[in-house]
Amino acid sequence: MISYKPFWETLQKRGLTQYRLKKEFNNFNNDVLDKLRHDKPLNLTTIDDICIALDCDIEDIVKIEKPVKSDDLEQK
Repeated sequence: MISYKPFWETLQKRGLTQYRLKKEFNNFNNDVLDKLRHDKPLNLTTIDDICIALDCDIEDIVKIEKPVKSDDLEQK
């Protein structure tokens, strides 16, 4: 599952708000922010644009969370 939790943590560390992102960077529109808020897929070009705008690595924006399998739960 895609998670943009690192993106929100990066914003918080840098003291950036959604309002400031939309105002200062063309890449951040309501559609992109809505997808980030709801962990919806973004294309790699958009993620690349975000990384460039924030001068960060992809790991600072997105991570993949693997679902827990029922077999894994039964073994514990």
